[in-house]
Amino acid sequence: MLNKFAAQSYMSNPDGPAARTTCLALALTISIATAGAAAQVFPQRPVRLLVPFAPGGGNDALARIVAVPLGEALATQVVVDNRPGGGGIVANDLVAKANADGYTLLLGYFGPLAVSPGLQKLPYDPVADFAALGFLASGYHVLVTHPAVPARTVKELIAYAKLNPGKLNSAFAGVGSAGHLTAELFRSVTAIEIVHVPYRGSGPAATAVMAGEAQMQFGSVSASMPFVRANRLIALATTSPRRLTLAPEVPTLAESGVGEVDARSWYTILAPSHTPQPVLDTLSRQLARIVATPEAREQFARQAIEIKPITAAEFTAFLKTEIVKWGRVARAASIKPE
Repeated sequence: MLNKFAAQSYMSNPDGPAARTTCLALALTISIATAGAAAQVFPQRPVRLLVPFAPGGGNDALARIVAVPLGEALATQVVVDNRPGGGGIVANDLVAKANADGYTLLLGYFGPLAVSPGLQKLPYDPVADFAALGFLASGYHVLVTHPAVPARTVKELIAYAKLNPGKLNSAFAGVGSAGHLTAELFRSVTAIEIVHVPYRGSGPAATAVMAGEAQMQFGSVSASMPFVRANRLIALATTSPRRLTLAPEVPTLAESGVGEVDARSWYTILAPSHTPQPVLDTLSRQLARIVATPEAREQFARQAIEIKPITAAEFTAFLKTEIVKWGRVARAASIKPE
């Protein structure tokens, strides 16, 4: 409430300093009141969840696991809106510049948030332009080879690569993709020479390994293990910190003597920064409840995805660390965006 003196000052001299101060105070009061009112009635219309890639991939699957129960919890519809382009940059930029009201959310993926900053100048700030909503989903990779490669362990693969420098082709889904960066980190840590070969997606990359065009790939666990069990690929190790439920028979890289390769595809859900805190609290509370349900846990497990609660401050610290790590890998390998 404006005090009586301020009101009298404004009436007596509407162009004076006191009047200008009064106007600023009034504007601030209205702004706070409006934000508070909007937060109290959130949501009043459907919420959009932008996915930075086309339907059918891991990002899309995770978004759809969350969208329906989130809509039910909010008593509205949560619409999954696939916006591919620029390696995920298009969707990230749209959300970064969206109204900060909680109605436009982002399925955040490590590529455009942590890898792209090391490859090019971005139209958004991955750290400053988004607000975290409370969980981190991590999807790990599995190192697979063609059955003809004379190696059944990681140590044997490294020994073979050192005896045959440049003979192993590593297939991956596009420059700067998870498979590419993981293979590059593996190459750097083990000091072997391999040839990186890009394909138009992880599926074509896996097909190339099964056909013998390439000899190895860091693929998704959920997509690769059916081919491993059909004896079309050989699984040597996963990049996870412990053995995965989806592939309990496959050792980790750490168990195999290569503990320095901490590589995962991670996902989260973000809102534009400056979204009112009550709205962020509502979304975070509902998401935390949803990802902890047995139904969601089972669906995540089928995708070999692990869920971890994470505060906004923890996510910011984690993201900064990831940007530094993958920027170092990209620069060392002279990786450029496609």
